[in-house]
Amino acid sequence: MKGENVSVKKLADEYGVSSKSISRDIGEIKTFLYDHRDLVDNTELKYAASSKSYYLEFENFLLSKELIAVIKMMIGCRAFSKMELLDIVDKLKNFTSRHDRTMLDQIIAKEMYHYNEVNSDCKSVIDHIWTLTRCIYERIEITLTYYKASRDLVERRIMPVAITFSDYYFYLIAYRCDTLDWVPLYYRVDRIAGIVEHRKHFVLDKEHDFDEGELREKIQFMFSGKYRKIKFSYTGSSVQAILDKIPTAKIIEKKGDTKIIEAETYGIGINMFLLSQGSRVTALEPPEFVEEMKEEIKKMQAQYEE
Repeated sequence: MKGENVSVKKLADEYGVSSKSISRDIGEIKTFLYDHRDLVDNTELKYAASSKSYYLEFENFLLSKELIAVIKMMIGCRAFSKMELLDIVDKLKNFTSRHDRTMLDQIIAKEMYHYNEVNSDCKSVIDHIWTLTRCIYERIEITLTYYKASRDLVERRIMPVAITFSDYYFYLIAYRCDTLDWVPLYYRVDRIAGIVEHRKHFVLDKEHDFDEGELREKIQFMFSGKYRKIKFSYTGSSVQAILDKIPTAKIIEKKGDTKIIEAETYGIGINMFLLSQGSRVTALEPPEFVEEMKEEIKKMQAQYEE
């Protein structure tokens, strides 16, 4: 990455010293960077003859094009408070040149003005994420004060094992301490009103260690439930959108405009997504999956009947 260009004359005028003094300082900076390459990640002070100025060239920093992609994703996820997001964006912009910084400000100004975070029951999602991450790493038992979807406030003593993100929300994945059935439970981080860390540490057998990467492939909308392989037909025009939403989905057969798709899933969250596709989707297997879809469609139809 390339930093801002500065000229010897401009620096000399700004600090009220001679050009020789600035040139001598630049020489010392170049020597320091060369002698300490292991500390400064191969950062070099280079001269641009065309503009008669110097600039820093360094590695392992985010490029402006990478920054805008990261910032756009953070704005779109809506998971952070506006103040938290503004703080992060301001820090990220320090990696850019003055010109790129001005451009970034203009590009995201309207989105930041209209930014609406998701409602939260905690003071800071970021603070919770860091606390939970440390407890996961150190295997510390914790007690959550937590608002359920029904808005009932409960306390749960748990063993935290992973954090993941899906559809606007961060989720904590944990096992209950009082029932060792090793069924993973999901808690929305924004609904956690309080966290109490205990002195007790827990140990997980390898069979109960959690793979959040595998979970992300097989679960939709973070609804817990048993594993199953489902099959359905799709007649819509954008089968790629289905395959992108369900990472384990694959087309196993084509019949004209109809695609037969198979996928490995957990829970009934997948039903919600497939129902949103309307008549373009038909459940095929297993039988309980077909019945779940039928029953939900009947309930929906009944709401429109006189």
